[in-house]
Amino acid sequence: MRIGVIGGGAWGTALAQVAAHAGDPVLLWAREADVVAAINQVHENTLFLPGVRLSHDVSATGSLSALAACEALLVVVPAQHVRAVLAEAAVGSTPLVLCAKGIEAGTQLLVGEVAAQVHPGAPIAVLSGPTFAHEVAAGMPTAVTLACADAQLGARLAERLAGPALRPYLSSDVIGAEIGGAVKNVLAIACGVVEGAGLGQNARAALIARGFAEMTRFGLARGARAETLTGLSGLGDLVLTCSSTSSRNFSLGVGLGQGQAATDLLAGKLSVAEGAFTAPVLQAAARAAGVDMPVVDAVCALLDGAPVRDVVGALLARPLRVETGT
Repeated sequence: MRIGVIGGGAWGTALAQVAAHAGDPVLLWAREADVVAAINQVHENTLFLPGVRLSHDVSATGSLSALAACEALLVVVPAQHVRAVLAEAAVGSTPLVLCAKGIEAGTQLLVGEVAAQVHPGAPIAVLSGPTFAHEVAAGMPTAVTLACADAQLGARLAERLAGPALRPYLSSDVIGAEIGGAVKNVLAIACGVVEGAGLGQNARAALIARGFAEMTRFGLARGARAETLTGLSGLGDLVLTCSSTSSRNFSLGVGLGQGQAATDLLAGKLSVAEGAFTAPVLQAAARAAGVDMPVVDAVCALLDGAPVRDVVGALLARPLRVETGT
């Protein structure tokens, strides 16, 4: 199965490296001409994944039409750009493996729903889970969820992408895999705020637990299965992203917790922190579905400039209730 990768950031490059592990050629599309040149000339994405020597079986192109011969396409552009990029690509019935995590602004659609609108004839799969790009590219052990409604296609994709250090677990719950990846980015911002404001490990643990309850409520309302949300693409990804500055979303929260303005943080290297764009969309989608998500509401308030002390105080002052998992 010839693999193409749409997106030349760190994660797209890491996935291209994984897909080339058995000596199979992989073609990566990047919009940045310097990324294409660096991969083809020195076998390194010096802009987004410096220091990782790429397989000679990974090549790059600046033309989406060059991917026409690929038998599966990994879509690894930011969620808010998926529609525009896919509209430029000739996909037809080529399977799309969606690796972006987020909810589209304006439509409140998951990435898979966006892809189905743009290319209704393309089978959809979702790759999601606890994955820092630099660790995956370095060949460190990683497990992910690969969700696909077509079990036969899912098995073929899993076999093609699996390697010595990457272990895909199959699922048919595409919605659940997507929701876990989208919601955890927002919750990671909240956990970063706890770190930046020095609120302690107790607060972070409580936030992860209650944030997971919010993820579960929203996921079930959108048709996800509970077991998917407790798996790699839900709880697994949540734990990773909420505990490390390798996460751009967590780093954004740290800055907010230290009193920096969201506009300043997002103007720099954290501009691709997807949770900042997903938060208000998720808030609106939750309200439309009648789902209570107070941690998400708090993140939206912080992104709008509310003081950390006021937001934390409001969370702690909520009416007491019986603990449930949802």
